[in-house]
Amino acid sequence: MTDTTAPETRARRRPRADGERTRSAILRAAASLATVDGLEGLSIGNLAAAIGMSKSGLYAHFGSKQELQLATVQEAGRIFAGEVVQPALAAPPGLAQLAAVCEAFFEHLQRRTFPGGCFFAGAALEMGTRPGPVKEAVAGFQAGFVDLLRSFAATAIEQHELPRGEDPDQLAFELNGICLAADANFVLHDNPAVLDLARQVARRRLGLGSDGNTDRQ
Repeated sequence: MTDTTAPETRARRRPRADGERTRSAILRAAASLATVDGLEGLSIGNLAAAIGMSKSGLYAHFGSKQELQLATVQEAGRIFAGEVVQPALAAPPGLAQLAAVCEAFFEHLQRRTFPGGCFFAGAALEMGTRPGPVKEAVAGFQAGFVDLLRSFAATAIEQHELPRGEDPDQLAFELNGICLAADANFVLHDNPAVLDLARQVARRRLGLGSDGNTDRQ
């Protein structure tokens, strides 16, 4: 099919698309750097040095350190959603989604999506005592993930896949805790066996056998 777009219009669109691709690549590099140096260690200067770009080039995308931090949190959330949340949403509602979200979390660690483990696990600890928009963004993401676990748990209870007396808030808290413990120990020891152990703990908490079938009678 012939492209009837005016040449001058195409010329305007291409730089904008290239700019968005460049911004995405910058932010992915920023998220990786933040899992090692922390969000507070993330500045336009050290990011420019890490990716071989001029400070002035980065200032064209981000006008301040805080703007860079907030954009990095947003990009990390987008990556997490694609790698952890979407695979879970694709599973059948209820218990299967709980198992899927835990497995997807462990897999994203094992793939070493970021060199310092889960972006949000590290950011939550770092920013917890630093009031401001960056802390609020990280806290909002963490709350959203726990809400997702809670909703999966509530559906599983409604479908009688979990005991009627199960508390979805408590289960969400426990599963999130297992994920955080897996991240901390995997990063610290660099040992995939930690993730295998976390898988076993999560599946046992959900009443699932190693074959994926329920252990509950």
